Amino acid sequence: MISAQQVKELRERTGAGMMDCKRALTDSNGDIEKAIDILRERGLAAAAKKAGRVANEGLVESYIHGGGRIGVLVEVNCETDFVANTDDFKSFVKEICMQIAAANPQYIKREDVPQEVIEKEREILKAQSLNEGKPAQVIDRIIEGRLEKFYKENCLLEQLYIRDDSKTIKDLLNELIAKLGENIIIRRFVRFERGEGIENSQEEE
Repeated sequence: MISAQQVKELRERTGAGMMDCKRALTDSNGDIEKAIDILRERGLAAAAKKAGRVANEGLVESYIHGGGRIGVLVEVNCETDFVANTDDFKSFVKEICMQIAAANPQYIKREDVPQEVIEKEREILKAQSLNEGKPAQVIDRIIEGRLEKFYKENCLLEQLYIRDDSKTIKDLLNELIAKLGENIIIRRFVRFERGEGIENSQEEE
């Protein structure tokens, strides 16, 4: 028997509707953590249905960190001005700014990584594996595993959320899509770090 207290706790932790929470708890035999996973999976399904809808409203947000050491600009789109002005949406955009400042992603999703970057990474990983003396028959598998790690470190949607490493930014995005009922897209970002790219050079005496 699923209690009202369990439903309440699940709603507070996920922001999902009461009936969705009740169904997830029933399907997980009352296990809250499994119910959260079920809701996430269903959130993904809900997000997939909304993915084709046009999202041309939203916000451009800025964030300055460390007294001007790091600056971030990000654009997140949604379908309506109404959703763009909700506290949930504004809070999400701020969190994305802070994530980019802290975790320094290079791309939004793995599909954005240029093929030449992937090939160069494969070459480096192959050389590393050979230098480590790994058997030839397992090198390809090692490279694929390390490439997955590269995506998780460099692609914003695959990074672990800095405030809760039990979820990725994609999980966070899909939870918001399920909650607000609109297609939401992290469209683009830029991150500046003071002094980045400047070569420290001294004239030879």
